[in-house]
Amino acid sequence: MMMYIDPGTGSMLFTVLLGLVGAAVYSARMLWIKLRFKLSGGKAETDAKKIPIAIFSDDKRYWSIFDPICRELDKHGVDVVYMTASEDDPGLKNTYEHVKAEFIGAGNKAFTRLNYLNATILFSTTPGLDVYQWKRSKNVDYYIHIFHTAGEVTRYRLFGIDYYDALMIAGEHQARDIRDIEKFRKLPEKELVMVGIPFMDEMAKRLEREGPAPEHPRTVLLAPTWGQSAIFAKHGGGIIDTLLKTGYHVIIRPHPQSFASEKELMDRLMAEYPESEQLEWNRDTDNFYVLRRSDILISDFSGVVFDFSLIYDKPVIYTDPNFDLAPYDAFFLDHPLWTFSALPRIGKELNDENIHDLKGLIDSCIEDSRYQQGRDEVRRETWAHFGEGAVRAADYLMQKYEELTNKKGESK
Repeated sequence: MMMYIDPGTGSMLFTVLLGLVGAAVYSARMLWIKLRFKLSGGKAETDAKKIPIAIFSDDKRYWSIFDPICRELDKHGVDVVYMTASEDDPGLKNTYEHVKAEFIGAGNKAFTRLNYLNATILFSTTPGLDVYQWKRSKNVDYYIHIFHTAGEVTRYRLFGIDYYDALMIAGEHQARDIRDIEKFRKLPEKELVMVGIPFMDEMAKRLEREGPAPEHPRTVLLAPTWGQSAIFAKHGGGIIDTLLKTGYHVIIRPHPQSFASEKELMDRLMAEYPESEQLEWNRDTDNFYVLRRSDILISDFSGVVFDFSLIYDKPVIYTDPNFDLAPYDAFFLDHPLWTFSALPRIGKELNDENIHDLKGLIDSCIEDSRYQQGRDEVRRETWAHFGEGAVRAADYLMQKYEELTNKKGESK
């Protein structure tokens, strides 16, 4: 008698299997790295002097998250080492007196450095600590994570935040989901600190300084994320054809990961739809200006949906959010994602029935006043302590550093 496994469970089991295989591969790599150190007569690099607060960024685009927090720490004279895996990270050129920036290599080279780091606190927005190649260092006392989106924390890949000690969050829905995952996996409760969203605070201040974009033709921004559930995987170039037929100016800004994980698809689409007076492809590191001059955003489950809607106060069109949750922590929740309730309040869904009338959909979203009220509601739910994020994050880091160092002093 054959045993039946439903598709959802099968997908989850397959994901777990891939995770185990990946973990084995990365463990073998780490073993080889250690062996090479020993054979060469060397030792794994460990920072001789303990760093008070180390920050790790796996990509240059996250400097916008850390910059305002570094600025606040620098004001208080706190020594910080900013470690980045991007050689062209703008953080490497920071002018803060107390923030030393280092390029520590990309990929495994960066993780090898982190695995032997000597620091009181390691602060990062990178998920996957102690899951694959990035291991907790025995010389780091405390690991703190900050999220880089206003949405779910459980839309990280499996086990993405399980092994951090503390998480900086921005809404009660995030706290609820974290506690649910901890209970399900029987994990100790992490420290949850409600700080808000520092990078969104900064962007809102910047928008207030620079004001709205100059007068321009109606402009539609298509900014999908990457993967099998994303817009291009579902609709291919057809959605670009439909957008061009509206007569509106069209900007396409794929997720940066698409150019690495879906290079063939990106190369094909950019060749089939070259830039013109009506169409432009945008890959700016800083997305401020492209968001400011767009009148409406079309996206899927990318975090840019909330950046655009909540900061720039403009409507969005989103694709069906019922994507496959199996690879994500959200798979284990017993309630729908908060995003599923938020999206209908800030815009309209794009589906097979209405995609052919995309112009009408765009016009109705821009002109319908009910989405203003929805944006206000969602903003209150997922953006705590508006304008105070960087100060609250820096205050917590300083308080935690003092607590950890005092505890060490008492134990001597």
